[in-house]
Amino acid sequence: MMDALAEFERGLIGERTKAGMGAAKRRGKHVGRPSKLTRQQIQHARELIAPGKESCGAVAELFVVDVRTLRRALAV
Repeated sequence: MMDALAEFERGLIGERTKAGMGAAKRRGKHVGRPSKLTRQQIQHARELIAPGKESCGAVAELFVVDVRTLRRALAV
């Protein structure tokens, strides 16, 4: 019986969380983890990498982020 109540409560918590996140998005608030790179940094990285001036690794070191973080930002 206690398991059923706990499962029900867990479901309610999930629904409330999703509703709160939806309301925050409608108000224009950012939901989630902050971005490591700004739009200007991403643009600068594209300018460095595109003509072959620098490697992804060198640019990632320049912005003090992991290479995977940089590649993920460039893919968007």
